[in-house]
Amino acid sequence: MDADTIAERAPKLPPAWFKHAFWRTHRLLHRVSGGRFLWTPQAKRGWGAMRLTTTGRRSGKPRTVIVGYLEDVFTPVVLAMNGWDDGHPAWWLNLEANPEAVIKVKGGPERQVRARRVVGPERDRLWQMWAAVDEGLDAYAAGRSVETPVVVFEPRPPA
Repeated sequence: MDADTIAERAPKLPPAWFKHAFWRTHRLLHRVSGGRFLWTPQAKRGWGAMRLTTTGRRSGKPRTVIVGYLEDVFTPVVLAMNGWDDGHPAWWLNLEANPEAVIKVKGGPERQVRARRVVGPERDRLWQMWAAVDEGLDAYAAGRSVETPVVVFEPRPPA
């Protein structure tokens, strides 16, 4: 199937302002609820919600977002897809500048991690994991002018 056919099959996305407002609201609910608004990949969605704190590439200040993730054994896997809008999300640009971060998944402690963009066969395998829970994945990705980074979060080695 060619890229034009895939793009034609892309489900209609809500406007960017709505997607960004949804995630801001989710982050606020997470903060005021003490983290009860995270879910695990075992939920009926097939993927989980994880709190990710990066260091701002310009400000040097902590920046926290909620991102969707899958687990590859015990390693969280995230797509840096910016709500399927074009371009990369700020959190990914922050991780490119400084890959050290802190994550929190439901039921687990905060973890010090290092982000790594995967490539080649590893990326293909993890992309297929995501495609198994998001049937529109290829169509959404085809609508972007940049490749969607697949990011894994590995334990940070001791200092």
